[in-house]
Amino acid sequence: MSAVKHEDGLCRCGWCGTDPLYVHYHDTDWGVPEYDSRALFEKLLLDGFQAGLSWITILRKRDNFRKAFDGFDAGTMARYTPKKLEKLMQDAGIVRNRLKIEASVTNAQAYLAIPDFSHYLWDFIDGQPIQNQRRSMTDIPVKTPVAEKMSKDLQKRGFRFVGPTIVYAFMQACGLVNDHLVDCHRHEAVKHAAQQR
Repeated sequence: MSAVKHEDGLCRCGWCGTDPLYVHYHDTDWGVPEYDSRALFEKLLLDGFQAGLSWITILRKRDNFRKAFDGFDAGTMARYTPKKLEKLMQDAGIVRNRLKIEASVTNAQAYLAIPDFSHYLWDFIDGQPIQNQRRSMTDIPVKTPVAEKMSKDLQKRGFRFVGPTIVYAFMQACGLVNDHLVDCHRHEAVKHAAQQR
């Protein structure tokens, strides 16, 4: 499936459908190169929470997640007590999965052990976004050798819920790869954003 033309005349990747929240995310966030370590940490954790669910579910709960997890401040999260974890388990505004909630603490601790998380991640692709030329949704893989390498290294450092499929979705969302379809109106814009760095 190639990009889909919407009522506003713009062609978009088919996965965002017509939900206004999803379309806005596609048009403003997904695929834009992210270099802020805290923002990258947040997105990696949210992609972990998304495992087995649809991204729109996480997107609708994103503000609740930010509130519940102290703005994804790793220093605070790394010190979460069992009492705090139980409180999170009672929070209907987030995904209440005990393993994922517990992993967020482990992941915060692993994150703090990396001096420059952004540099660490971008170093896997030599600091430059991979510019793909996908013509159809069927051309997009669920994982790549780079995602597998990053996943393995993250796991070695103590991160959890960072399998290669999750990591590749994270790479797409944070603009480490440009997987907007070539006929999507965001493909060139995202490519240009990477060149402005």
